[in-house]
Amino acid sequence: MRRDAIFYTIFKRTPRLFFELVEQPPAEASSYRFESVEVKEPTFRIDGVFLPPPNTTPQTIFFAEVQFQRDELLYHRFFSESLLYLYRNPSLYDDWYGVIILQSRSLEPENTIIHRSLLNSSQVQRIYLDELGSSDEQTVGMSLMQLTIASNSQMVEQAKRLIERVQQEPISVLAKDDIIDVITTIAVYKFANLSREEVEAMLGVKLEETKVYQEAKEEGRQKGRQEVKLELAPQLLAHGMSIEEVAQLLSLTIEQVRLATEQES
Repeated sequence: MRRDAIFYTIFKRTPRLFFELVEQPPAEASSYRFESVEVKEPTFRIDGVFLPPPNTTPQTIFFAEVQFQRDELLYHRFFSESLLYLYRNPSLYDDWYGVIILQSRSLEPENTIIHRSLLNSSQVQRIYLDELGSSDEQTVGMSLMQLTIASNSQMVEQAKRLIERVQQEPISVLAKDDIIDVITTIAVYKFANLSREEVEAMLGVKLEETKVYQEAKEEGRQKGRQEVKLELAPQLLAHGMSIEEVAQLLSLTIEQVRLATEQES
């Protein structure tokens, strides 16, 4: 399981949760969008970017990096990609911030001297999840982040306590349903080998009522429809239709039709 993937899934669904970690969040935090942006010449994508809502002043962009394994080139990559994106888009933004989320301080690159002016500036914040303290003493947002680094047994107990807390306390950061969605998202990632019923029993929630389950269910439907189309393609070709006709009829690419035919034979 890649824990950074959990964070990007969570941030995509609930961008406001990211700003629970930021020391000085913008006033428009609830309106930011979490996106993957492209940088041209050379072409590459930056996955963790929070874009400000349009027509706000100042236009401040946030670059986020989540790291759960050691990478000696972490800061070389993070700063070069972030600043290159700003260089390619000089008129879009007034300011920028970088937030690096690490599981622990032990994952810091060995040599950070070359980036010391950036790392020590007010524009860059480093967060060590294992140093945030007890989850019961944190804000709901912080507690959600800490679920990702808890062991499986700790995660279950912390998740149950957090769900009880959400049900009992007035919460202003996120809607209660959104918080439970985040908890179940983390659980689904951590316990991918368990059935829906087992996850429900473990957390005491009904997955059918959560967004993560509905999205997974819809993804399954879409996958099923695609499989049916791929099964039909060779049959239609056998009845005299051309590859182009089959592709157009089933909304597939010509290459998909060709591969489906080769697998059938």
